[in-house]
Amino acid sequence: MRIHQQVRSFVVLALALFLGGIVSAADVTAENALELTLPPAIYAVPGIEMNVYFDNIVLTQEPANYHFEVQSSIGHTEERRWTVIPQPADTGPVPFSIRVSNDDGQVLAAAASVLHVIPKEAGQNRKIRLLIVGDSLTHATKYPNEVARLLSQPGNPEWTMLGTHRPSSAAEGVAHEGYGGWTWARFATRYEPNPDGTYRKRSSPFVFAGADEKPHLDVKRYIREHCDERPPDFVVFMLGINDCFSAPADDPPGIDSRIDAVFGHAGTLLTDFRRAAPNAHFGICLTPAPNSREEAFRANYKDRYSRWGWKRIQHRLVQRQIRNVLAADDNNVSIIPTQLNIDSIDGYPANNGVHPNDAGYSQLGSTIYAWLKSRL
Repeated sequence: MRIHQQVRSFVVLALALFLGGIVSAADVTAENALELTLPPAIYAVPGIEMNVYFDNIVLTQEPANYHFEVQSSIGHTEERRWTVIPQPADTGPVPFSIRVSNDDGQVLAAAASVLHVIPKEAGQNRKIRLLIVGDSLTHATKYPNEVARLLSQPGNPEWTMLGTHRPSSAAEGVAHEGYGGWTWARFATRYEPNPDGTYRKRSSPFVFAGADEKPHLDVKRYIREHCDERPPDFVVFMLGINDCFSAPADDPPGIDSRIDAVFGHAGTLLTDFRRAAPNAHFGICLTPAPNSREEAFRANYKDRYSRWGWKRIQHRLVQRQIRNVLAADDNNVSIIPTQLNIDSIDGYPANNGVHPNDAGYSQLGSTIYAWLKSRL
């Protein structure tokens, strides 16, 4: 991959014209619909590596065929990514933009964001309560463990993790509501009258039988019974893979229809959380980019699902997640850019399409930690 290594200070011109960081190639030229996508904000903390992997922000099977030019006053560009380990002097907002061009130098797509470098001491001496809700990526407990490890370093608040799920792999104090195969719909509606003690046959932790013996979503009751009647200060949602994985990859309207349904369930759950914890900050994790290896998908799914099929669905889901949160215009609901800072090669094992290895989970944890610091 030939990349113009041009990393310099850059003043973002008319950021609003970039639609909150999303610009498809059609906005620049009709020849290449790369659908370059950036979230409106990226977060970093001094001393901790943060990355933007180029394969994760464009919709193409051949990212090596394009030139990526990053403009930022800090960090540097490598073959597959832009990377930075901020220094304390870098704290504050840093304009950030990317242009993608072809071999002829024609700009095919451009997008802008803002990198927020958060002071290392943000939130020091505060007490915070954190709840993480998710699917198998959360169930693995590796990125919650990493969030806990980072929060335990000097300069951080005193933290408590909430949740009824404490797998054997959980570090001391780590808990969450993360279950393999779960979806926004299951968390919003699932009721099991005869649970068997496993996560596969159980009710959503937020759904209870009411006085009418019918199931009801009741986050207030969850807080009362499982959180010592004290709501969380922060809630992180890492959901979307199971909701959309089987969407028709070759049918863009079908993908959007599936995402519409997902957003309906997500809206129901978030609305009840907002009522129960009106002062909490809610972070919506952008669905992570998949393993770059097609053989990893063959190992998991044979010929049922392909890497390129899921990449198309995941990329569209990320675009819709960004637009949905921006359209809600709620200061207490924001985007966690988890799809940027995960290495689709070295962050995954060779035989798994969507579940990272330890390095990838650590990158997810770092991104969530940086977002938490930004809210503090």
